[in-house]
Amino acid sequence: MRLAASIAVIAVLLTPSVAAAAPSTDPPGTQPVHDYAQAIREQVWVQTGVDSDSDGKPDRVAVRIIRPATTERVPVIFQASPYYAGLNDVPNHDDIDRGGAASAARAVTADRAAEIYFGGYLDNYFVPRGYAVVFADSLGTGGSDGCPTTGGRNETLGMKAVVDWLNGRAKAFDADGGQVRAGWSTGRTGMIGVSYNGTLPNAVASTGVRGLETIVPIAGISSWYDYYRGNGGVVAPGGYQGEDADVLARAVLTRANPEVCAGVMDDLEREQDRETGDYSAFWAERDYTRDVDKVRASVLLVHGLHDDNVRTLQAGQWWDALAARHVPRKIWLHQAGHTDPFNIRRDVWLSTLHRWFDYWLYRIDTGIMREPMADVEVAPNRWETARTWPIPDSRPVSLRLGDGPRQTFVDNPARTADDLAADETAADPNRFSHVSAPLTRETRVSGTPRITVRADLAGDSPYLTALLVDYGPAERFAGVRTLAVQDCVGPGITGDPGCFNRREYVTASTPYEIVTRGWLDVRNRFSPARTAPVQAGRAYTFRWELQTTDHVFAAGHRIGVVIISTDRDHTLRYPAGTTIGVHPAFSKLDLRLTPGR
Repeated sequence: MRLAASIAVIAVLLTPSVAAAAPSTDPPGTQPVHDYAQAIREQVWVQTGVDSDSDGKPDRVAVRIIRPATTERVPVIFQASPYYAGLNDVPNHDDIDRGGAASAARAVTADRAAEIYFGGYLDNYFVPRGYAVVFADSLGTGGSDGCPTTGGRNETLGMKAVVDWLNGRAKAFDADGGQVRAGWSTGRTGMIGVSYNGTLPNAVASTGVRGLETIVPIAGISSWYDYYRGNGGVVAPGGYQGEDADVLARAVLTRANPEVCAGVMDDLEREQDRETGDYSAFWAERDYTRDVDKVRASVLLVHGLHDDNVRTLQAGQWWDALAARHVPRKIWLHQAGHTDPFNIRRDVWLSTLHRWFDYWLYRIDTGIMREPMADVEVAPNRWETARTWPIPDSRPVSLRLGDGPRQTFVDNPARTADDLAADETAADPNRFSHVSAPLTRETRVSGTPRITVRADLAGDSPYLTALLVDYGPAERFAGVRTLAVQDCVGPGITGDPGCFNRREYVTASTPYEIVTRGWLDVRNRFSPARTAPVQAGRAYTFRWELQTTDHVFAAGHRIGVVIISTDRDHTLRYPAGTTIGVHPAFSKLDLRLTPGR
């Protein structure tokens, strides 16, 4: 699954072509005084309180540890993952084209790891500074027992058990069956990871487990419903049509004897419900925002503003819930997509992460909590800070979508959202469009926009899709490329040199950009959990959220709102021809805007 793609990039150890020592960014705090080559490496199996494979025995979690060779107790940086043993080849669902020809299935593929390494930079950078680094296979993957359930309760409790063991509250065993205690651990634990690896910290924090002092969810999921569904509609992560919770679970089912989980996989496929798309008990189990009241850990939340995989609403709704409960927190929003900030702002990220872990795990006052709460990259390599987020001087604004009569358009699922949004001036039979006058000064939108549309529908497609568009030429983010030169962020050993290729942005001059988007299945106009048919030709008032964003519109640019039905790259595709009538005078976009300096 592409959720693992950025993880794999970080984890694979590349042979240096040109090695360059990164400039020192060590703040006051822990120093690299421990010999990495002499670090202790060990493996244990932590016993959980669940039996998700129904074999009559508690599931056990495979845990790998690297820690300094010292008699002092040390805190732990913990990365849990279902990806350490690779992925199976699993086809996606072929039901994308509803009422038409089936779409081709796309296989989820990856090579199984022949050997387990402490991939990435955490061990090279933090073990010399007096931290243990712990990797654990999520349930049903790698060396762990149990069955994967794509964010289900068993996965959460499996990783919680590791935190409990680090604090003396759970049992662990070595390969010979002897009990092992984590006497070397202070118990203070910080979880970190990207994508699924960043989702598990959210999940474990939502249990309120003691000893989990902080989490660093990077491109993490806060509600699996909003990953595979959107306001009652079946939607897909960008570019991966047909993927769903059961596909991911089968892809990561890499444990020994995977056939014992066949029934669990079948249950996932049935209970996820690709027909109605309704929120249900299945999705509530995988919605960590429901248990945000239990969160004890501080949160350093990181997300890419161009992440079309784990979309930005995952960060926005988690952040808002944490803020409402005054959880100690900090946010980084960067211009890239589904990636670790290590790949785009390496020195500053390492310094920030170092000071964050020193503060929360070593209790050293590094000053990190007196700094601005928000670091936002509003354009490639242009960072802004703010004391909170959404930015405090933003104000709510309602943009009316016009004052004219009802306007109609016809759904055409063969066209992409980019195609339909491309020209702000031309009439187009397959969209509704409203564009502001040119802005007289730079204007910034920050937070989660919400749209209200008065409309009627007649036809097969139940979707309404809203696009917020920036019309105007600019040099914009277009990707990240890998360079030949490397930085060595810490000491290494043979096979793990601690050196990583540098990255840099690719930009492109473009006439417009889709800033954010959001979807609604109109049959779920009352609630994501309730399907209620609409009467053809009858006007209803629909309301839904777009994805969270932070974006600067340059002076002279125009703010565009485009309404379409099918979003070809994200929603199911019903037969063409649905007619949508939009009443602009009763439609609006609500967002928070800040005039620029």
